[in-house]
Amino acid sequence: MLKKTVATTLRLLPNKERKQTMVPLEEVEDKKDFLIDTHIATTEISIYYPAAHDYDPLPVYINLHGGAFIMNDKDMDDPYCRYIANHAHCAVVNVDYPKAPEHSFPDPVEQLYEVWHWLKNYAPSLFLNPEQMAVGGQSSGGNLAAALCLYLKDKQEKQPVLQALLYPMLDFVTSHADKPEPDEHRAKFPQVAHFLHESYIPDERSMGHPHASPVFAESVSGVAPALMIVPEYDAFNPEGKRYAGKLKQDGVGCDVHEFKDCRHAFTHLGPEDKAKEAWSLVASSLARTFYNA
Repeated sequence: MLKKTVATTLRLLPNKERKQTMVPLEEVEDKKDFLIDTHIATTEISIYYPAAHDYDPLPVYINLHGGAFIMNDKDMDDPYCRYIANHAHCAVVNVDYPKAPEHSFPDPVEQLYEVWHWLKNYAPSLFLNPEQMAVGGQSSGGNLAAALCLYLKDKQEKQPVLQALLYPMLDFVTSHADKPEPDEHRAKFPQVAHFLHESYIPDERSMGHPHASPVFAESVSGVAPALMIVPEYDAFNPEGKRYAGKLKQDGVGCDVHEFKDCRHAFTHLGPEDKAKEAWSLVASSLARTFYNA
């Protein structure tokens, strides 16, 4: 009950990431909203279709927003979904995954797996290409994108064509107090981060599970190639680089970009020039993957 009360209070705080946008708000050809029934919860998604395209069916990028697993919603990423759709020439599926503590691990991972298959099943009627699907996200969304790839690997199912991991949270085992936290307030009160961890993973025995902490996966061989974006000054910088190293060691392509003088969530909070560079990198990486160009 206490966790739910605190989480509810946190959700009422102003979301700085929604007050400004790092890219211009672009028009798209269409935006369709759907409700998907899963065994976890009813899930809201939005599908963005690019303003101009000559491709039918369209490749797909699944976007997972950040918010420490307990906060925010998909609408905060609306400008960036529009940008990616137009600049990567693909459809973008923006997912509102279930939040902790009401839905703790592994609920969001299992729900995303069902959304993944819903998209594949309904792809023809949605003008989507089920053979060209990528996934990615920021912070907690990056964790879920990596976890989905490992979940599909365990089930011996086809991988996404790319996983775009933007400053992902990948290690629940290491205490936040032992991470290089540059924010003086977070560094002073690491118990706040511990609360977020416990909200998503209440059972400490699960914190090292690879679907919760991908850096502890025994093998990542065969998962989707990755784009890894890590800010220089971010508590999750080391675990992002560590996972990139694990991917490369197991023969998985991983394109790593460290953004100097940037902090966590810089793609939404700035500096604006660095944020634009990061979103351009995501879009161009997707375009190259989808179209070999």
